Amino acid sequence: MISRFFVSGQFQNQNARGGSSKPKAQRTGFFIRTLIAVAAMGSVMPMAQAQANDAAWPTKTIRYIVPFSPGGVSDGVARLMAEQLSARLGQSVIVENKPGVSGLVGTQQAARAEPDGYTLVGGTITTHAVNPFFIKSPGYDPVKDFTPVALVGMVSNALVVRADSPFNSVQQVIDAARAEPDNLTYGTAGAGTSQHLSGQLFQSISDTRLRQIIYKGGSQAMVDLIGGQIDMVFETVAAARPMIDAKRVKVLGVTSAQPLADLPGVKPLAELGLPGFEMQSWQGIFAPAGTPAPVVDRLAREIAEIVKTPQVRAKLMTLGVAPDGRDSAAFSQFQRSEIEKWGKVIKDAGIQAD
Repeated sequence: MISRFFVSGQFQNQNARGGSSKPKAQRTGFFIRTLIAVAAMGSVMPMAQAQANDAAWPTKTIRYIVPFSPGGVSDGVARLMAEQLSARLGQSVIVENKPGVSGLVGTQQAARAEPDGYTLVGGTITTHAVNPFFIKSPGYDPVKDFTPVALVGMVSNALVVRADSPFNSVQQVIDAARAEPDNLTYGTAGAGTSQHLSGQLFQSISDTRLRQIIYKGGSQAMVDLIGGQIDMVFETVAAARPMIDAKRVKVLGVTSAQPLADLPGVKPLAELGLPGFEMQSWQGIFAPAGTPAPVVDRLAREIAEIVKTPQVRAKLMTLGVAPDGRDSAAFSQFQRSEIEKWGKVIKDAGIQAD
């Protein structure tokens, strides 16, 4: 409509008055520049409006989906972060537990949510790195369907055996596993869990074969370990801590690349006959793919500041989570490296998706 005004109004009226005193080429150039400016205004206005909307975010309650049951590490991290984000954003952040099938149920819901900045999901190595290797149709793509927001922290495991176990070192476990393949057992909470991945990496590096015993949860595996039904568990340090302190189990090594302050004197498995061994689960926050970049950037900045505070760091450590705080770009790169690493381990182990 505006362009027709210039054509039929201004320029035709000039022609009716006998034309402009400017040369024809100059008048034509002015006309073209005017049309370009008007067209640019038409494309900039929606963009400016979108940016204004993003700047106003948030204006309502944000839901934070936890794809696991209440009481676990993911739930504890979510409730801590939700409390802190609510205070900083000026809007309530409500935690919703949606457990089921190795985190599939809640993660699928998050993938299908509107990418408007009002849905977040707690992601782990299980939900956002290895599930597609164990499940043929998980109902989501961990990369294409999500935008990484921030990496909250890392979770290390400890290789533990019962207090009266004949094994007093990692090398003794390796020697026994090589002598009798598939004889030694280790407990896990299911395929794709940090316990399972730790066991797979152990076998891959040591060229041994262990037998996995699956439980409904890590706590049940620990009960059977103490009772002598299984030989070992690669359990999270926080979950194993009560049994460690009670001297019901012995710690042979940790799965992190560096020693842990929580377990002074305990060396990483990489220094105990398993070169290159590193297995850490992680706790991150994702948003549905397509969530506006300004919203993701704001969340990443807030989370980074939250993770730096001494009180939050202390609370994360009690959950067995080493604070991190990597932003969206760094977290995205890390997630892809984890998918590549564990995809190879799982493929080499000959594990087929169910």
